[in-house]
Amino acid sequence: MSKKLVIVESPSKSKTIEKYLGKDYKVVSSLGHIRDLSTSGKYGFGVDVENDFKPDYKIIKGKNKLVKELKKDVKESDFVYLATDPDREGEAISWHLYDTLGLTPSNYKRIVFNEITKDVILNSFDKARMIDDDLVKSQEARRILDRIIGFRLSKLMQSKTGGKSAGRVQSVALKLIVDREREIQAFIPEEYYEIDAHFDKFDAKLDTYNHNKIEIKTENEAQDILSKLSKIFKIESVDKKEKSKKAKYPFITSTLQQEASSKLNFTSKKTMMIAQKLYEGISLKDETVGLITYMRTDSVRLSDEFIKSTYAFINDKYGSDYVGYVKQSKKTENVQDAHEAIRPTSINRTPESVKEYLSNDEYKLYKLIYTRALASLMKDAKVEATTVILDNNNYQFKTTGQVLIFDGYLKVYSEYESSEDKILPDFSIYKERVIESNSIEYSAHATKPPSRYTESKLIKEMEELGIGRPSTYATTIGILSERGYVNVVDKKFVPTEIGIETTDKLQEFFKDIINVKYTKEMEDDLDKIADGNLKEIELLKRFYDEFEPKVKDAFSNMEKKPAEETGEMCPNCGSPLVIKQSRYGKFVACSNYPECKYIKNNKEEKQVVEIMDCPKCKDGKVIERKTKRGKIFYGCSNYPKCDFASWDKPTGEFCPECNNYLIEKKDKTKCSSCDYEK
Repeated sequence: MSKKLVIVESPSKSKTIEKYLGKDYKVVSSLGHIRDLSTSGKYGFGVDVENDFKPDYKIIKGKNKLVKELKKDVKESDFVYLATDPDREGEAISWHLYDTLGLTPSNYKRIVFNEITKDVILNSFDKARMIDDDLVKSQEARRILDRIIGFRLSKLMQSKTGGKSAGRVQSVALKLIVDREREIQAFIPEEYYEIDAHFDKFDAKLDTYNHNKIEIKTENEAQDILSKLSKIFKIESVDKKEKSKKAKYPFITSTLQQEASSKLNFTSKKTMMIAQKLYEGISLKDETVGLITYMRTDSVRLSDEFIKSTYAFINDKYGSDYVGYVKQSKKTENVQDAHEAIRPTSINRTPESVKEYLSNDEYKLYKLIYTRALASLMKDAKVEATTVILDNNNYQFKTTGQVLIFDGYLKVYSEYESSEDKILPDFSIYKERVIESNSIEYSAHATKPPSRYTESKLIKEMEELGIGRPSTYATTIGILSERGYVNVVDKKFVPTEIGIETTDKLQEFFKDIINVKYTKEMEDDLDKIADGNLKEIELLKRFYDEFEPKVKDAFSNMEKKPAEETGEMCPNCGSPLVIKQSRYGKFVACSNYPECKYIKNNKEEKQVVEIMDCPKCKDGKVIERKTKRGKIFYGCSNYPKCDFASWDKPTGEFCPECNNYLIEKKDKTKCSSCDYEK
């Protein structure tokens, strides 16, 4: 019997969905993209620039077998549903599957869903549609732009500087970091003074003189003002106002990354990896289900069904006074698609009820997402804010207080957002509205430079400026560190010398392209393609006609950074040896290249420390070794003949009880096999 075939991106997702659909459906995974641009043609773009930027797609290396299996699955099925992720990239993956697997309009449909729960998956089949060609063209244009800019500028940086790569969004993000560093370096602190009056139950700060703002620049000014003040203050006004404190919107991709960074200390990469797992499905006691909706979204909208069920949950658990109202969605320029915000798939699936099925980090992130969505539908918190103005010889001092009178959404969100009471005394008890201070003093301060970007602040800045997409922020930021363009110091980005040099060179020749305004306008144009209001070819041609002449000019006129000499001479021709950079890292070679092609063998003779005879083969020695990522482990010198390996360091001694080797483990000597401890 023929089955209906459903193709998704992730294997874990396919297993969950197949359980929902039953025996008439087979669900398989494409493991993400199956095709990408080749590296053939002009400059290796994989794009025919002279023929309307026609792309040349190739099966991704290592996926030929998978594609062959997918074709077999298609042949054995009577209908195919393409169920890749509900965004532009997912739409493009569906199109590549359609094209590669030889599907036709009569034997396929595209389905999308924002959450992996049984009802939503089943309902998605009722809304099956054709592939959205405009979304595909928008994603294709983005890929071609990134390929052209990345290949041309990266090659330029490698030939002229010590830089390894450059990119459409990557280089603008780096420029933000470099510009901020220069602001800090150029900053000249200015001294200023503050005057505070201290009372029994509160302090007040000098704010105005004759109700005009006052700035105290010198110590003499501060001393002069102090000489005019007495200990007696007149209570000029006590202003009490009830203020509402509104809950924040539910998470979108960028705000989730920001909040997980500041509240959970997660990197954006870690946040997205955990969110992906929560979305694709978690095995609970009686079911496997996605705990959150799709985590790549620019929308704060919540479904009517979720709002209704959450109102009922709030009413049952906290009472009707805590039921909030639906906030109007923020209108932002870069909202990509009409998705929902990131929310739990069921408000009744509380973090505590699923905690035992989650890792510690999964639990923390799920709790943050759950609580934020719940809080967004609760009543505003209310505070009574008090502002008191005290007059002393026409100098006005101000103090403020705040008392929480209704906790509202803070009932659930106070763990992530503090609201501490600052209680002021009852000023009505002071006769003749006069109060005496204990002391008045001045203090010196200095203005501070702008702070460096943390990962959270950089993501917020990129979002506000409209550069890149929230789904790509984690990758972009990761590249900056991997390329050696930035270091992370105290969780803040500090540009390296090569990061600054790369930025300066790009600005010298590409300031009209590598900047915030141009990058944002490019995102807007990609949105226009997605909406059917701009042709892909029109954008690509306009860009390339402006970009390519600048690249050729840079290759001809950009000053090449002189190679760093090592102080050694070439053994073949006597020319100085220099440090060079390749895509694989640094190496030492002759400066007289190409006449002399000498390259120094960088493999240093390492002193091998033998710890003990190998306990497995008895012939080799256990020595310290390193993985490709530099992690130390202990293995046999006879590898690959002997595969003995241990993460823990053997001591060279043997267990008196079982005769297995002893290891160092957390400041203890233990047996590698039994419970013996020395």
